[in-house]
Order: sequence, then structure tokens, then C-alpha cells
Amino acid sequence: MSYKVLYIEDEPFLARIVSDGLKSSNYEVTWVDDGGQVLKAFDSLEPDLCILDIMLPSKDGYSIAEEIRAKSPDMPIIFLSAKSLTEDIVKGFKSGGNDYLKKPFSMDELLVRMEALLFRYKKKPATNVITELFNFSTCSLDTIHQVLKTTTGQHHLSFKETALLEMLILNQNKVLERKTVLLKIWGDDSFYNTRSMDVFMTHIRKLLKDEQGIKIINVRNVGYKMTF
Repeated sequence: MSYKVLYIEDEPFLARIVSDGLKSSNYEVTWVDDGGQVLKAFDSLEPDLCILDIMLPSKDGYSIAEEIRAKSPDMPIIFLSAKSLTEDIVKGFKSGGNDYLKKPFSMDELLVRMEALLFRYKKKPATNVITELFNFSTCSLDTIHQVLKTTTGQHHLSFKETALLEMLILNQNKVLERKTVLLKIWGDDSFYNTRSMDVFMTHIRKLLKDEQGIKIINVRNVGYKMTF
């Protein structure tokens, strides 16, 4: 279960860092380092989101964004550039960008902005999962639309929150090891991903705190157990 990202960046060192960060967060990344090769890669990959530098060989990012937008009006595009003047940012949005992140940047912020765009454009990750709806206690989880329904209302979840809650449900009354979750959803059990998972778990707990009979228990130094 992963989103496909077309990442256009001509600086190899930065590209490797960002690509590795995205892959560890369960994104499928195709990296292109030349503006003239982007449209061919776009047609071949059919990505869910594009991350685009501006200063590129052969063709600049503004022109590429206009061409992508003409091909796919609802394609999420994030500019990731060292150009930080107001006129550069405005030109980025006018050429078809949905968001603009200035270098240097944090991976946390990039990931949050990506999730927001993917949710806004209702993008679905590639998946072979057959089960779409899980009913548990007084709640239900729609894994396709990433919606949790509780007695207090309907809550839209991120992709990773949905996957995390699904694993808890499937392992009802069993200890779910942190490492298992991290490897399955994030791709590795690094400190950064562990902290990210803790944030998502806190949010899920908050959404379920008023649901009678549902508990998410910390098993110290091991993982979590969900009972209902």
C-alpha cells in the first residue's frame, strides 16, 4: 500500500536524502534529474503527487508544472526550491503548483504537506487489500476512504493512521509489537519513524477515548494492545 511520487531534483545529494526519507515513510519514489525527461516519466509512472524543483537542466520547473497541469488538472504539485523571493513563489502557484516549500526544509513539514494534498485530492494508494470496512465495538473504519466513524462523529484519517488502526483491529486483544508496525507501515524502525508513530497513536487514542469498552494499552518496551 503506497503512493507513487515523481520527484524532480538535479542535486544528487539532496535527492538521495529526500528519496530515502519518502521511501521510509512508505512512498514509492521515482527520481528524475533533468527537466527534459519529466513528461516521459510522468506518463510512464502515473504518479499520485509530484515534487518539483525550479532550477533544472533542459527545462525549468515552472514550464514543467504548466505541462503537468495541462495533462492532469487534479495532480498535486509541490514546489521544493531554493528560490525564495515573493515573485518566485507567486509564479510557482500561477504555473500550477498547489504548494511551495522553500529550501532548507524539514522532512516532517514536507510529509505533512504531502498528506494534506493527497487527502484534498482524494488520492488512493495502490493496494491489493480486499477488506474495506472494519466494524469494532461502537465504531467502524473505512480503509479505502480513510474514515473512522465513532459515536461522536466521522473522522478523516491519514493513510498511516488508517493502516495503524487497521493493524490494531486485526490484532484485537494481542500485543502488537512496535517494530512490526514500523517495518510494515514505515519501512524501517528508525528513531524518526518511531516518534512519528507515537504522534499518530496519540491521535487515534484521542478519537477513541469516549468509546465504551475500547482501550489501547501500552505494553512497556514492546508495543500496544487494543481491546474491545
